[in-house]
Amino acid sequence: MGTAQQQDRHVGKKRLLSLLTAAAVTFAASVAFVTGAGPAAADPVEECTATKGAIVAVDFGPFGGDVVRGCDTTPTTGYELLHEGGFTTEGTQHDGDGFICRIGTGSFNSGTQYPTPATEDCVLTPQATAYWSYWIASPGQDTWSYSPLGAMSRKPRAGDVDAWVFGGTDVGGSTGRPTFTPDEVRAGGGATPGPTGNPTGGPTVPAGEIDVPAAARWVSGQLREGTHVVDEGSGTPNDFLTAEAAYALAAANGKSPALDKVAAHLAGRTDAYAYPAGADEPPAAPAAARLALLAAVTEGDPRDFGGHDLLGDLVKNVCPAGPESGSPTPGCTAKGDFHGATYADGQALSVLALLRGGVEPPAESEQRLTQLICQDGSVTSILLSPGEYCDGDPATTGLVALVLDEAGGHGHAVAEMRAYLKKAQLTSGAFPAYNGSPTGSVAATAYAAQALRALGDGDAADAAVAWLSREQLDDGGFGFDEGATDAAMYATAPSVLAGAGTDLVRLVAKASEPTVPPTTPPATGGPTTQPTTRPPGVGPDLKKGIAFLTSPANLHQGRYYRDNEKTGRADFGLTIDGAFALAATGHDDNALRTIVDFLEQGGKDGEGRSLHDWTGVGGKYALGGSMGKAAVLAQAVERDPRDFGGQDLIAGLADAVCEKPSTAPDRSCPAAGAYTYAPSVFAHSLGIIAQLRAGEEKAAKAPIAYLAGLQHGSGAWPSLIPATGDSEVDSTAMAAMTLDLVPGDAHAAAVDKALSWLASQQLADGGFPGASGNSVNSAGLAVQGLSLDAEKYDRQITKALKFLASQQNKDGGFNVAKEGQRGSDIRASAQAVGGATGISFGTLTRSLEGTTPNPVPSSSTPAIVTPGDSAGGTGGIVDADGPGGGGGSLASTGAQALGLAAAAAVLVLAGWRTVVAARNRREAAAGGER
Repeated sequence: MGTAQQQDRHVGKKRLLSLLTAAAVTFAASVAFVTGAGPAAADPVEECTATKGAIVAVDFGPFGGDVVRGCDTTPTTGYELLHEGGFTTEGTQHDGDGFICRIGTGSFNSGTQYPTPATEDCVLTPQATAYWSYWIASPGQDTWSYSPLGAMSRKPRAGDVDAWVFGGTDVGGSTGRPTFTPDEVRAGGGATPGPTGNPTGGPTVPAGEIDVPAAARWVSGQLREGTHVVDEGSGTPNDFLTAEAAYALAAANGKSPALDKVAAHLAGRTDAYAYPAGADEPPAAPAAARLALLAAVTEGDPRDFGGHDLLGDLVKNVCPAGPESGSPTPGCTAKGDFHGATYADGQALSVLALLRGGVEPPAESEQRLTQLICQDGSVTSILLSPGEYCDGDPATTGLVALVLDEAGGHGHAVAEMRAYLKKAQLTSGAFPAYNGSPTGSVAATAYAAQALRALGDGDAADAAVAWLSREQLDDGGFGFDEGATDAAMYATAPSVLAGAGTDLVRLVAKASEPTVPPTTPPATGGPTTQPTTRPPGVGPDLKKGIAFLTSPANLHQGRYYRDNEKTGRADFGLTIDGAFALAATGHDDNALRTIVDFLEQGGKDGEGRSLHDWTGVGGKYALGGSMGKAAVLAQAVERDPRDFGGQDLIAGLADAVCEKPSTAPDRSCPAAGAYTYAPSVFAHSLGIIAQLRAGEEKAAKAPIAYLAGLQHGSGAWPSLIPATGDSEVDSTAMAAMTLDLVPGDAHAAAVDKALSWLASQQLADGGFPGASGNSVNSAGLAVQGLSLDAEKYDRQITKALKFLASQQNKDGGFNVAKEGQRGSDIRASAQAVGGATGISFGTLTRSLEGTTPNPVPSSSTPAIVTPGDSAGGTGGIVDADGPGGGGGSLASTGAQALGLAAAAAVLVLAGWRTVVAARNRREAAAGGER
C-alpha cells in the first residue's frame, strides 16, 4: 500500500511496460562495477552454469542478425550482465543510460548499435511497439517473464537467463516474448536447468512457511539508531517506512523495547509526519491513520499520540462534498473522503484507525470505499471521482476488503472483492502487481494473503504465503517482485504480517510469555525463578557467596577483571558468569543491575573495550559463544537481546551459524551448524539457548543438529570444538540443559542418557571431575544438569551440594578444586553459587524492576562511557554507513495505467542498508573462557 503517495503523472496505457523498464533502471541504486567491462572482458559463455554466473541473450533478428549470447560469472545487475556479456548500449537523452535504447555487439556488423539513428533518435522514450524489452528466467524455468524491474535494479542470481528482444509488447507482457526458450539459451553454454525456487537456497524453513524471525531481523537491521528508517541517499527520516517497520516488529516479536523505541520516535515525529501544514490545519489522513493504528497495535492512546487526538482530527476532517458541489474543497475528491487521503489505502486506513479506536466511522467514508470497487471486483488505488475509468489491483483490494469486512454491513462488496482476489491469483500462488501481469508482486501477494485468510480462504492464503516463502532472500527480507535480489521495507513489512498470520485489523503487540513461567509469584525485588527448596545446611551459604562476588575487592564498577586486577582489560565472560549467579539467587539485585547497565550501556574497561568488542558482533570475527552468553544474560534479566548495547545479538547469532567448514588458514568454522569461533560445546550451547529463548527454533535448527551429533554413545559430550574424543562433565551438563529446552520430545532420550552419564561420574565425596581435578565448576554445572530431573537424581544433587559447601571459604568464596592451592576464586565462586540453585541457563529469569544500580565512587573514573564517546582506548568501532547512491521518486501512472503504481512505489520506497565495518580480531580470553 502507499503505492501512489508520491506524485501523479498520466501516461498512455500502451506505454506501461516500456516506462516501467525505463523508470526502474533510471532510479536504481548504485552498483559495484566489475573491472574490465566491455566486449574484450566478456567471460566465455561456457563458464556460466546453473550455479555460477548468468547468461544474457540479445536477439538481433529484426536487424538481420542472430541471437547473440554473453556470460558474466559474477553478475551484479542485469545492466552489468549485458555489458560484461560483451554488449554495448546507449540510453535516451531524456532518461539517460538507464533506459536502454540501443544495443550492439562486436560479433555483429562491427558493433553497430541498433536501432540506428535513422529509425530511432533515442531522445525520448521509444514507442512501446518498437523498443528493447527485457525478459528473465530463473533456473529450472523454461518460459520467459517480463522483468518487473529495470536492468539496473534487477540483481541476477546464479543460473539466471536474461533476454533482450526488439519489438513490442502489450500491457501485460503476454506478447512480444522471445521466439527462443531459456533452455535454448542455456544449451551449449554449460548452463543446465537447475531446481526451481531460490537457487541460492533461501531461508532454511519448511516449504510454504515464511521465516518470520529472520524477516524481523532484517527489519531491525534497517533501523537507524534502532529508532527509524531513513531515505536512501539523503538520510532523512522516512516516517511511512518506519511505521511499516513497527507493524512488522509487532507481528514478529510482540511487545519489546525495540518496538517501544520505534513507537516513541514516531510519536516525536507526529507534527512533522501527520501535521505538515501545522497543528491548526487538517492532518494528512494517511499519516494520522498510520500513527493511530500504531497506537492501537502497541496498546497506546490514539487520542493522545504525540500530543494530538488523531481520531478526533480524522473525524473532524471528512470532506462534506466533492467538486460536483460547485465549491470544491482542496484535498477532497468526493463526499466522504478523509481530507488529504488522495488514495484508497489512505481512506481505508483512516476508516480502520477509527474502528480500532472505538469510533464509528462516518457512513459516507465507508461508502466511499465501496465506490472504488471496479466492475471486476478489484479496487482502484486512487480515490477516483464517480464515473472515472476504474482498474484495480490485488494489494489495494486486499486492504479494502479487510477494512470493509471489519466494518460490517458490506457483505456484497466484500464478496465481490473476495471473488476477484481468488480469480487474480496466479498458478504459482502469487498475486500480480496489476491486472494482466504474468509475474508475482511480493507486496500484492502479502496483502491478498492477509485478506483471504481473514475472509476464510485458508487454502488460497497458504498458497500465497508459500510463494512468498520462496521469494524470501538469504538476509531474511523480501524484494519487490518475483526474482528480486534486494530486500525492501515496503515489501518485507506486509510479508511479515502475512507470515505471522495476522493483519492490521487484528495486529496487537502482545507481551511474550517466558519459556518457563515462574513457579511462584515474584515479590518486589525477589527472585522470579524458583530456587532450590532444599533445607538450610545442605548446600553452601549462597548469601555469603554473593557477598564475596559483590565485594568492592572483586566487583569493580560493574565488571570483573582477570586475576583480580582492578584496571586494564576486563574479563567480560567472567562478568557475565557473576551476573548469572546474582540472577539465580536474587540476593543482590542492585549489584546485578550495576553489571547489566555497565554491559548494556557501552561501559568500557581500562583499555577502552566494551562488551561488543568482546563478542565481536557485527564484525568479521564474531564470536558465536560470546554473543550467546551475552544474549542469555539479556534474556535472563528481561532486557532485549535484539537491542542490547545497540546490537542485535540474536541476528548476530543467526549470521554466525556456519554453512560449511572453513579451510585453512581460516579457522572460523569447524563444521556446518557450528557457530563462528565458538571453541567449545559450552560456548556452542549458550548460542543455542539464546536462540531458543528468542523463539528462533528454525534459525537454531542447524546448531541443534550439530550439538546433538557430537554426543558420544555413552551419553557424554566432548569439551572442545572440533571434538577431540574426550568426555566432559561441564559440556555434558550444558548440552543437556540446551537440548532439554528444544520444544518437543525429539531430544528427550539424549537428555536422559546425558543425565545418566553425569550421575555415573560423581565421585565418592559428591564432587565431579574437571580439568582442575575434583572441580567446583564441574560440581556446580552437574547440579544444574541433574536438576532437569531433580526427583530422580535427588541423592546425587544432595551429595554435590554438600561437596560445594565443603569448598566454601570463610570469606564466602569457593576454591577452584578440592586438590591443589586453596583460596577463593571468582569464577569458581560464580559457578558454585549459580549452580547450587539448580536453575538451568535456559529458564533463568530475574526481574530488575524497582532496582537501582550501585553508585560509582566519586573518586573513580565513570564506569560507563556511551558508545561513540571519544574516551577510552582502541576498542573496536562499529561504523554504520548510509545508503549507496540512487533513490528518487517515480510518478504513478494515474487512472488509466494503475498497474505501474506498484512498480513506482518499490523504487521510491527502497530502504537503506547498514554496513558494519570489519574489526580486528580480539584476543580470546584465557583461563576458563568457554
